Amino acid sequence: MGNRRSAGHLAALFTIIIWGTTFISTKVLLTDFKPVEILFFRFVMGFAALLLACPHRMKGVGRRQELTFVLAGLCGICLYYLLENIALTYTMASNVGVIISVAPFFTAILSRLFLKSEGKLRANFFIGFVVAMAGVALISFNGSKLELNPMGDLLAVLAAFVWACYSILTRKISSFGYPVILTTRRTFFYGILFMVPTLFLFDFEMGLERFADVTHLLNILYLGLGASALCFVTWNLAVKVLGAVKTSVYIYMVPVITVVTSVLVLKEPVTWVSIMGTVLAVAGLFLSEYNGKGSGNSE
Repeated sequence: MGNRRSAGHLAALFTIIIWGTTFISTKVLLTDFKPVEILFFRFVMGFAALLLACPHRMKGVGRRQELTFVLAGLCGICLYYLLENIALTYTMASNVGVIISVAPFFTAILSRLFLKSEGKLRANFFIGFVVAMAGVALISFNGSKLELNPMGDLLAVLAAFVWACYSILTRKISSFGYPVILTTRRTFFYGILFMVPTLFLFDFEMGLERFADVTHLLNILYLGLGASALCFVTWNLAVKVLGAVKTSVYIYMVPVITVVTSVLVLKEPVTWVSIMGTVLAVAGLFLSEYNGKGSGNSE
């Protein structure tokens, strides 16, 4: 049991480390690709990779189960990323970074309403949330002035809420008893299906010749195979083992990983503000995870 929980925490941490570094690949690709093009290519590539990894079909899926997969694809693959990308065109990345980190709070509220298996929320979860949000805010607004943009900020709040819905749906899917690779693949399928109509709204161009550039190819492979195929599987595994709430608090770590990557890869300067923010975000994560008895409450 202890080993299983440790594996769950490791899976969540691994996922967040990869997701926290994807901004670099996205930044590189944005010179020649629109956000919706990056999104479409990475998830189609992710779907193809999961199909190769496990070509078996899912048998005996009921109508209600199918609906859960449809909603998970709509929320976690299509709406979340579209809302986040559109939010970035209206407001500063720092605002989006902070607002997206509210997702664990929404997850906690929704799990209280819809999931009986998640257990009671303790005070330490909310204290951890406040501490982590203070850290995330310090990291995000480090050196930049706070500028509110109602449209962009509202879209980012919606993105955080949609991700919380995805977390709850994933927890529900994990109770169906199917292999995680198959459930992730089915979710991807519906996510891509919902994405197709939006391609026409955002002037999507296939332009596959752009991948002749090795830099573009390597970055889309990192996003498609690593951040999409592999990480959605490891994240869904973590949700299956730890529960939706405990896994979601790892989202506090995304800005921390981003700061570390910026320093190591982009050679951005380290500031005391970002160090303080990092300490608070990590402290908030541990506070939210701590449950006093050393045992989980998600089983």
